[in-house]
Amino acid sequence: MSQTTVKRNKTRSGQRGRMTQPETLAWLNHLLGDAPNDREYLIEHLHVIQDHQGYLSFASLRALAERMNLPMAAVYETASFYAHFDIIRDDETPPPAVTIRVCDSLSCQLAGAEALTNALKAELDPHEVRILHAPCMGRCDKAPVLELGHHHIEHADVEKTKAALSVQMFEPEPLNWQSLSAYQSAGGYQLLQACRDGKTSVESLISMLEKAGLRGLGGAGFPTFKKWQFVRAEQGPRYCVINADEGEPGTFKDRYYLEKSPHQFLEGALISAWAIEAIGVYIYLRDEYPGVNKLLKAAIAELEESGIIEVGYIQLRRGAGAYICGEESALIESLEGKPGKPRHRPPFVAQKGLFDRPTLVNNVETVYWIPEIYHKGADWFASHGRYGRQGLRSFSVSGRVNKPGVHLAPAGITLQELIDEYCGGMLSGHQLLGYLPGGASGGILPASKANIPLDFDTLQAEGCFIGSAAVIVLSDQDNLQQVARNLMAFFRDESCGQCTPCRVGTDKMLSLIEAKEWDVEQLHRLSQVMMDASICGLGQAAPNPVLGLLRDFKDELIASNIILRG
Repeated sequence: MSQTTVKRNKTRSGQRGRMTQPETLAWLNHLLGDAPNDREYLIEHLHVIQDHQGYLSFASLRALAERMNLPMAAVYETASFYAHFDIIRDDETPPPAVTIRVCDSLSCQLAGAEALTNALKAELDPHEVRILHAPCMGRCDKAPVLELGHHHIEHADVEKTKAALSVQMFEPEPLNWQSLSAYQSAGGYQLLQACRDGKTSVESLISMLEKAGLRGLGGAGFPTFKKWQFVRAEQGPRYCVINADEGEPGTFKDRYYLEKSPHQFLEGALISAWAIEAIGVYIYLRDEYPGVNKLLKAAIAELEESGIIEVGYIQLRRGAGAYICGEESALIESLEGKPGKPRHRPPFVAQKGLFDRPTLVNNVETVYWIPEIYHKGADWFASHGRYGRQGLRSFSVSGRVNKPGVHLAPAGITLQELIDEYCGGMLSGHQLLGYLPGGASGGILPASKANIPLDFDTLQAEGCFIGSAAVIVLSDQDNLQQVARNLMAFFRDESCGQCTPCRVGTDKMLSLIEAKEWDVEQLHRLSQVMMDASICGLGQAAPNPVLGLLRDFKDELIASNIILRG
């Protein structure tokens, strides 16, 4: 009987492929020091490397994989998912030492971002300065905007940029903010103390929020008190996560409140954590807010030094340039050090969220209002509103108005009232053509519908929603095809690629609307597939602007020489 020789693979330890260079690992260990090596810190460590050398070399990724005991594939997959990480292969030349990112979101496009980019490329040496396009930077009221290193230039032009380059202004300017002592002297943290002392119960707080009508102000508008109840119903331990990744083009209200009074925001977050008995609070802050990052670190340090919180109870984490991480389950994936891809639901994050534990996810502005509603009363908050709506809304207004910015106005105010009463009217020489009531994903409405109340549940009949109340105002001087192209290119670039309807659909729709002849029937079919079959809200909402143009702007499209067929 013949015997068959079986060859067995030898067991290999360590990474496959190119090995880590000892000197690179030693450099990395010196750079990171005694920082933890848990998977949740992967993105934080990638930021440290990127900030230090301006890019991520393959050698540094291999060293990081070895230090954290992760597969190189996992490190590369995460790093390559996020737009703010520049990966340089072994055979590639590192980029110039200076990178300028020019915002190309809709508000900046309207303000001349494309011309600015072309002018910068003509004026600056490409061997010394790299110029890239970038999505919304949360400064839409100061458009056009660019980022030089970590320094933002508002109302940017070539001369301002050259001046900043000449003095190497690469870091954010210091922000003036309300300190802990100043906030406490004005009554701050009284509610948190009352909660901890047993003078205020969870039930009374829930009743207060229900009476005030406070809803999630990041986009979904889910009643805050109900979300607390759902998370409290799950067995602990639990986490509290604050979504400060407002990446919706046109939105900048959260940055406004974080800069205005970080401790009011932090008190609201700590009260929310107390209400669900959270063992930790995680703040996920968009990477486009480096100044706020420094501010929050200082404010959190004040809380730790004063003994209001234990060291490490609040964890501040940086995003890395991924719009999809505004979706709560994608945000949680990112907090765990992974690519920010939305999870299939159920289970919902209230049941199985961060580290597979029940998790409360709230928006910055939502928790910001909690201490103020307590001090002024639920009736005070609920008493505001027009046309049967209640509460206050923070509108991020940009585009063709005289006074763009964050405008706190009654819920239910109309676009026309918002422009006339808060925004100083339209820019001289501009006539209202249309508007986006809820950022890129909220759809688009014509001037003839400028008297619809702006609030949750009021715009659905028009195929739109208010979302985060990012209002972008368009005028008769704007090209609607270019508007649609800008929005759809954004969705295509920001799709996580996990599901085919979104990954392929956004690219296909962009190609269809770039043509001079629009196949209306095909656009409607494609939109329906994307809305029905996409995993998350990005793919489901991406067709909204195009559908709005087909519904309400046919005459304007035809006037701009677009042929509508079918």
